[in-house]
Amino acid sequence: MPKRSRPTSSPALAGTALLETLLAGWRALSRLEVDGFAVLRSRGVTRRANSVVPLEPPSDPAALDAGAARIEGLLGAAGERPTFRLFTCEGLHHEPVRTALAQRGYEEGTPVHVLQRSLADHRTAPDPRAAITVGAPPEDWLEASWRLAPRPEAGARETLREIMAGTPALYLDLHDPDSGPGEIVAVGRAALVPHRRRSIAVLDQIAVDPERRREGLGRACVDSLLSLAAVQGADLALLEVETGNTAASALYKATGFRAAGEYRYLTRP
Repeated sequence: MPKRSRPTSSPALAGTALLETLLAGWRALSRLEVDGFAVLRSRGVTRRANSVVPLEPPSDPAALDAGAARIEGLLGAAGERPTFRLFTCEGLHHEPVRTALAQRGYEEGTPVHVLQRSLADHRTAPDPRAAITVGAPPEDWLEASWRLAPRPEAGARETLREIMAGTPALYLDLHDPDSGPGEIVAVGRAALVPHRRRSIAVLDQIAVDPERRREGLGRACVDSLLSLAAVQGADLALLEVETGNTAASALYKATGFRAAGEYRYLTRP
């Protein structure tokens, strides 16, 4: 019997499949479906987990306007103001929503770029300094992640723990043997999201000690996460990077990621 060759590429994601995979990689604590929108809430911690995302919004302008007003009312009753997240990528048509929100006084922020790469051809071995945990976030990883990338919101630490625990993931930290026992100098996470018969790795929470940047630690984290995700059966990786983060953008380009789309947050002053 002839030996099967390993595939050299994996089908890219687009449209609703791409959107839902990103949402599942950073799963909000609560999700309410309202008039074709997903209303995501997580105690105000991170915009990704506290935004309104069109899934199957109505095409009629009057219905769109009514839906936006209903969402504003629901969140307003809880003392919150909505932040909408609109995507631009193949297979999604959010422009009518953008027009409706602009008419209601919403303004757009800068783009957040969505990148993806196939894991079928990934051959790099994990960094020998890496410690890996599969499943829920371990305490030492959480401690290091918070130290390297703290957030200002009240209760953010516990909320982040709950968000990350919502999806099985790989947790990686890099130890520096020259910095004392147990010293973690970089961390990263790869959520493992099922999609049909596939597994997609969604990378996030990549952080490096500010005093140790430009030493290749970020590259070691990304390459190691991709290798470990491939071993776990993932055939595609996704991540998000904000406009202006040139160092991260250059790193992800060097590790094989390419543009898959973008999104913008829309808020009303």
